[in-house]
Amino acid sequence: METVKETVKETVKEAFVKHPYFPPESPIVGYLANEYNTLELVSLFAAGCAVIFACTFLTAKKVRPTLSLSDLVVILWFTLCGFIHLFFEGYYAYNFRTIGRHQDLFGQLWKEYALSDSRYLTADSAFVLCMESITAIAWGPLSFLQAVLIAYDHPLRHPFQIIISLGQLYGDVLYYATSLFDERLLGLSYSRPEAAYYWGYFVLMNAFWIIIPFVLIYKSVGACSRAFMALNRADKLLNGGLQNGSARNGSAKKQQ
Repeated sequence: METVKETVKETVKEAFVKHPYFPPESPIVGYLANEYNTLELVSLFAAGCAVIFACTFLTAKKVRPTLSLSDLVVILWFTLCGFIHLFFEGYYAYNFRTIGRHQDLFGQLWKEYALSDSRYLTADSAFVLCMESITAIAWGPLSFLQAVLIAYDHPLRHPFQIIISLGQLYGDVLYYATSLFDERLLGLSYSRPEAAYYWGYFVLMNAFWIIIPFVLIYKSVGACSRAFMALNRADKLLNGGLQNGSARNGSAKKQQ
């Protein structure tokens, strides 16, 4: 009995350990402060992105040397999305219960980002868990597939680009909306008051998944529209030619 009481006391003590996240009273089980500072974490993340871009650039140019600059940029975008969605966000979805105590690179990066959105570390994680899980399972692998489709200029590149980009856009809009709902209507703020966390992490870093998917959807819808217009014109010309040919044949038979 005493052992059970001690275990409960330790659990409660562990849950209410002091932390830098908002709201301050939110329990974070097993929280451990990061070993790396902000500059080190941001530098490591940027270095990882640079390696991904370099490898993707070399591979894409090898697959299709005549790749246009616009296609190359989109391939870089979707490859980066694939790594972030599948591995980084997938890491969170798998470890969401214990991420507060993790000291590996991904764990510390999530704890750094959570300074702008503490839902990733607290009990209020239902929405972000569902969102990140769907993102990791669906948009991660499909982003890699989309990069390949663009590299080979496959006919399905534009339909898949619309599907993936719409999923990213929809998830990000809901992500913003749920946070703003809690802040405006319930008075709950999940971000620290420093501008760098709210405007730098929460707003700026997530805005990429609003702006870029919107542009890609716009371009792909335009490409699909032009393709169907060309197909309709070809059908009309073909049908017109067949009708004219039939009419000429009919006239020739009458003259005979």
